[in-house]
Amino acid sequence: MKAIGYKQAHALSTAGDAGLADITLPDPTPSGHDLLVEVRAISVNPVDTKVRSSAPPAPGQDYKVLGYDASGIVRAVGPNVTLFKAGDKVWYAGSITRAGTNSELHLVDERIVGRMPTSLGFAEAAALPLTTITAWEMLFDRLSIQPGKKPDGKKLLVIGASGGVGSIMTQLAARLTSLTVIGTASRPETQAWVKELGAHHVIDHSKPVAEELKRIGVGQVDYVVCLTQTDAHLDQIVEALAPQGKFGLIDDPKNVDITKFKKKAISIHWESMFTRSMFGTPDMAAQHGLLDEVAQLVDAGLIRTTLTEKFGSINAANLRKAHALIESGKSRGKVVLEGWV
Repeated sequence: MKAIGYKQAHALSTAGDAGLADITLPDPTPSGHDLLVEVRAISVNPVDTKVRSSAPPAPGQDYKVLGYDASGIVRAVGPNVTLFKAGDKVWYAGSITRAGTNSELHLVDERIVGRMPTSLGFAEAAALPLTTITAWEMLFDRLSIQPGKKPDGKKLLVIGASGGVGSIMTQLAARLTSLTVIGTASRPETQAWVKELGAHHVIDHSKPVAEELKRIGVGQVDYVVCLTQTDAHLDQIVEALAPQGKFGLIDDPKNVDITKFKKKAISIHWESMFTRSMFGTPDMAAQHGLLDEVAQLVDAGLIRTTLTEKFGSINAANLRKAHALIESGKSRGKVVLEGWV
């Protein structure tokens, strides 16, 4: 099968022959709960670039294959599979502990796979799984926000709302809860995007967040989710949160003094969508359930794809361009590659 892999962890500009390359690997065989998926489209996430720059191939392997989002068609199933059959269209985000989706054929545990929305093509579907799982788990599992439209006056601030996770989190919060959703973005085009996705207010995170909140008539908020540059925003987050509020984050800040949250009794919640698959948690199949539920929301017209750019077919050259855009910090929504040539 065709695949894209690398020989050593690297920065894009210094990789040489050890960087992302078009390669050929043996076709994998499903076992246990595995699905063998014929990958039709993939999307690129910040985790791809972080792993590429820090993680070498596993011992005994010549190449490491990345990719944590895919849509495709089930070609074969393992002996313990009960949720899918050959021919089913699926979408999923995979596991960080297994070979990635940048390959024509891919093995994935059925318990973290959903049925693809019938109203989307493969490219539009591939944009959503990883960010959807991250946003869903943050809102409803980590922060314990309750779905429903009974007004309670509570407010959610999403810092970095125009990126991949922010683009779906804004939609989920605005469509499924009674929260007032405030998103941040710093450029006119990204601010317009966040508003289009359903945010009630959009503020500029390049300015002091607490002051921006006051500008729109908001004193403090009940929830803050920071999706990028938590280090830079920490003091503003503490100021913006109401006493007994909740703070969620997904990035990797180097220095976070959590004692700053103590006086307000603010709780801190970290989200990693790979936790369930990495540790094989008893509730691992919750990701199957939530992807199926979101597929229904998409087909009902309540949630839209966050695809903003197609970078052509799945090959090393196009994947390098996608990685470069993600690393620039200027991406909006999701970047997708579709088809093998």
